[in-house]
Amino acid sequence: MSRKDTLRTLLMTKERRLPDGNSASSPEPSVTSIDDSPKQLVRSGAVGAMGRSLGKLAHAAEEARALIAAGDTVVEIDPALIESSFITDRLGMPSDEHAALVASIREHGQQVPILVRPHSEKAGRYQVAYGHRRVRAAAEIGKPVRAVVRELSDSELVVAQGQENSARLELSYIERAMFAVTIEDRGFEREVIMAALSVEKTQLSRLISIGRAIPSEVVRLIGPAPRTGRPRWALLAEKLALQDIRPLLIKLADDQAFMAADSDARFVSLLAALDAKPRVIAEKKIWSDQEGRRIATYHRSPGRTTFVVDEKAAPDFGEFLLNELPNIYREYQERHGAE
Repeated sequence: MSRKDTLRTLLMTKERRLPDGNSASSPEPSVTSIDDSPKQLVRSGAVGAMGRSLGKLAHAAEEARALIAAGDTVVEIDPALIESSFITDRLGMPSDEHAALVASIREHGQQVPILVRPHSEKAGRYQVAYGHRRVRAAAEIGKPVRAVVRELSDSELVVAQGQENSARLELSYIERAMFAVTIEDRGFEREVIMAALSVEKTQLSRLISIGRAIPSEVVRLIGPAPRTGRPRWALLAEKLALQDIRPLLIKLADDQAFMAADSDARFVSLLAALDAKPRVIAEKKIWSDQEGRRIATYHRSPGRTTFVVDEKAAPDFGEFLLNELPNIYREYQERHGAE
């Protein structure tokens, strides 16, 4: 099923009662202009600008046609009554993009409505399926938000939210990966996530694999990195698995030049720092008993010690150690606390 068909299916229900204070004669969404700021695509110059404009116009027209075909009425809602989706899909919006969106809505009005559902726990309030940025811009301007209100299940909201972002090409690769992980952690089946992101099973597996391999503190430090694709995130994941990077993250977070750079530049800087950092070879030692039998081997590296017992040489010694761990750790705490 195409994205347009999926969106139309979500919207095709019986006509609903309008929220208080709204008229059924509200204007229909325009199909000739849009209000969102330019997408960040790997293009430049006049050709890139034209592609971005045509892509946005085509999507706006498709979205508006789907809403009209579903027989929905566009209503106006106070932004203060609208809450965000329960799923976070963006790592932030650059200030220049937000400023451009605010200026566009102030000058031309909000041409494309957002999609919301009645809040399941708060009467008189709403929850966004898509259009978070338009809500924020309208609130800053002091205007009501033009919206379509639909009854949506959690799964339908996730699909509508994901497909809207996929169609607009707004989410970067790592944002899509973290979005997929967040949805799965909420207990949704992978079929729902596939529909939300318009991806196949293999693509989704890669997204989730990388999303889980990159620590959240790394993602927050770098940001969305819109020009950084899967191969480079996969490379970063491999490098992160080889070393403890917490000291490096703290150092970079305090580096004003690093934090002032754009998101993609921060990615490159972090990757370069990992390449420049000397790899620490794990220390390997063997422990033998009084008779010279090799009982255990241990590996030590920054932040980790691995202890391996040879149970052929010492049967049941491993189980003995496990049973004694509480006593050993208690003694360690007593000695450590006394220092």
